Amino acid sequence: MKTIHLIFALVLSVILISCNSKKEEETSNSGVYEPIKEEPINPIVRGQYLVDTNGCHDCHTPKKFTEKGIAENHELSLSGHPADEKLPPFDPETAKAYVLFSMGLTSTTGPWGTSFAANLTPDATGIGSWTEEQFINCIRKGLYKGLEGSRPLLPPMPWKHYANFTDDDLKAIFAYLKSLKPIKNVVPAPIPPKAM
Repeated sequence: MKTIHLIFALVLSVILISCNSKKEEETSNSGVYEPIKEEPINPIVRGQYLVDTNGCHDCHTPKKFTEKGIAENHELSLSGHPADEKLPPFDPETAKAYVLFSMGLTSTTGPWGTSFAANLTPDATGIGSWTEEQFINCIRKGLYKGLEGSRPLLPPMPWKHYANFTDDDLKAIFAYLKSLKPIKNVVPAPIPPKAM
């Protein structure tokens, strides 16, 4: 009887060792890290996430004052500085030492002059005629409308921060912006410091 138990234990040990070595082979065979495969994210959804979490609304969406304080004007979401918003007069000497924002936070005055947040909606007065390549070029190189030879983007646009996005991220942002409701709004041209 002891012999049968001994033979059974021996056979069981061989089976267990064999199973464990196969598992080790299966897990260590490739030697390459394989990430978990996930469903692809809709680029428009990804683009909205990136726009909403990276401060685009801070400058490109006009603000309004409510009983709860300043709030984004969602009717004008990402449409840039309102064309009809007049800037109050200011002391040019002050602009040499301070950065001044308009009440809607869509225009900024400083030593570079006055800059206005662009219309990012797909209207012809915004990015409606832009190509994806232009958009990427604009962000990567800090060029107005992404056109070679055009003026640089002005402060406070943090394009050097956004230039670190991957091409897929920038394409997703562009896809999201192109999916927005077009808003007609001709943003004023920048005002150079000497014209102030």
